[in-house]
Amino acid sequence: MTTPSSARAFDARHVQLARALFAALAATMITFSGDHSAALGLSVFSGFALATGLVFGLSAWLVSPAGQRVTPVLLAVVSVLAGLVASVTTWRTTGLFFGVVVAWALLSGLVELIGAIRDRKAGRTAGVRDGVLIGIVTLVLGAALLLPFQQYALDYSIAGAGSFTLTGITIAVGLFGGYAAVVAVFLAIAGFSPRRPEPVPAASPEEAAS
Repeated sequence: MTTPSSARAFDARHVQLARALFAALAATMITFSGDHSAALGLSVFSGFALATGLVFGLSAWLVSPAGQRVTPVLLAVVSVLAGLVASVTTWRTTGLFFGVVVAWALLSGLVELIGAIRDRKAGRTAGVRDGVLIGIVTLVLGAALLLPFQQYALDYSIAGAGSFTLTGITIAVGLFGGYAAVVAVFLAIAGFSPRRPEPVPAASPEEAAS
């Protein structure tokens, strides 16, 4: 008889690496784009959120055992809804960027952090450190974007290059790109790191008798 862990072709390591991949793609697209507008930020965020939501949905079905699926299901719902809202091109304004990204960051960060704390109290170790750190970093992103960036504008000039304006949306999109880079690096390290095997629960007397 095969154990559940040996039968799985998709486990916690694959969840970490898939999340790292999509976060890295988002960070790369923002970093190497000269356009940090709301339209670009929402476009990148939409793809990131939808892909991440799909990963959470698959993990709830393929990785999480029965009774432990609430956190990935909630994260999937929050991410997919945020991604769908951000995907509407006619809605891609500065106000929507701040609204949808802040709401997503605060909700998903809180869900991931609480889920990790509950897992630790229940004696589970897999993914707990990831959940705590990513949850906190995501909450920090949401809190940072609550600062009064929307009306911010700073005119400056560079000799030989011309005059420019640093706007709040430019800073906000850059913050999201930085967040995605941090998440990508941490989850990639976690995904490739060796891990201790999870303890196998002892068989009940009924199972032992059978």
